[in-house]
Amino acid sequence: MYIYNAKIFPMDCPVIENGFVRAENGIIREVSAGNPKEITAGDFNAESGLLFPGFIDPHSHIGLIGDGMGAEGEDVNEDSDPITPHLRTIDGLNFTDNCFADAVKCGVTTAVTGVGSSNPIGGDFIAVKTHGRCADEMLIRRVGIKFALGENPKSSFSDKDSAPVTRMATAALIREALFKAGRYMHDKLDAEENGDSLPEYDIKSEALIPLLKREIKAHFHCHRADDIMTAVRIAKEFNLDYVLVHCTEGHIIADILGEEEASALIGPVICDRGKPELAELTTANAGILYKNGVHIAICTDHPEIPVQYLAASAAYCVKAGLPYEEALRALTVNPAKIIGIYDRVGSLTVGKDADMVVFDGNPLEIMTSVKATFIGGKACYRKEN
Repeated sequence: MYIYNAKIFPMDCPVIENGFVRAENGIIREVSAGNPKEITAGDFNAESGLLFPGFIDPHSHIGLIGDGMGAEGEDVNEDSDPITPHLRTIDGLNFTDNCFADAVKCGVTTAVTGVGSSNPIGGDFIAVKTHGRCADEMLIRRVGIKFALGENPKSSFSDKDSAPVTRMATAALIREALFKAGRYMHDKLDAEENGDSLPEYDIKSEALIPLLKREIKAHFHCHRADDIMTAVRIAKEFNLDYVLVHCTEGHIIADILGEEEASALIGPVICDRGKPELAELTTANAGILYKNGVHIAICTDHPEIPVQYLAASAAYCVKAGLPYEEALRALTVNPAKIIGIYDRVGSLTVGKDADMVVFDGNPLEIMTSVKATFIGGKACYRKEN
């Protein structure tokens, strides 16, 4: 299958003013200038549209908070226990949720989704395609464990007979779980090497072992500057590969985060200051962090901001100072690298998944429409003329 007559933005090499992409068996096989030698009825004429890799929303709760379903459709916070790293998002993901179709129609082909932020340690985060017959088919891979600092855990557990009710207790519970998991991991290794009996199975510690091995990342929900620095502090203590989620007051300590070579998922961008932690919310945040050397991507935190407004969120960041080219990277290359899925998505590169979107104009302009969205080389959406 060819997508031809397109202005191609590969995102990992210069723009091709007029060219084509060939996909076969769900994989990109060729990206070239000019036109294909032979065109068939199954190919797609982009009609001078702009061809991008499918956009990526690197932090959301899509499929876990049902569209218009209320409490019955909410499977995002297991707040019966503050420490739940063993929860698997795939077991709660409603792959028939209408919002996946909304994502496809606006060119978002990959979403990172997972448990909410009520718990100091919530559960895993997974990267999924936004179209498929079931969650198992949509899954790219497990990418992280969710941690939460600040206001959310405090407010969630303040009316329960359980810690945490302070920031200190939140951090202490996280440290306790990580230390316990580290000891459990070493006890297992010692037992295996010496032929001894394995320690009693601990499902929570088991879930944290890939994190301690740096096979997946720690996703820290943090808005306030002090909570952001607590995330950095804990990550250093346990040698975690980490991501700062929201990072709302990152602009206050941008130079420090730049020195740390931190990665941040900025968003929601176009929302109100609906709780105390959002008092310093500004659309200039992404640009300030970028200029200080922080690796940034833009997220919606769907359904806080619906997934279809991902590109609009990036546009507001550009208006407030983020360079235009970097905003495009913050929707494609950057989130793929930060999340750890760049081997599959994020650029139009031979060998990667054929996830592509054709726009009829600048994707950051409000009146621009998606002409077609392809996932795995298959047209999942085409705009009706």
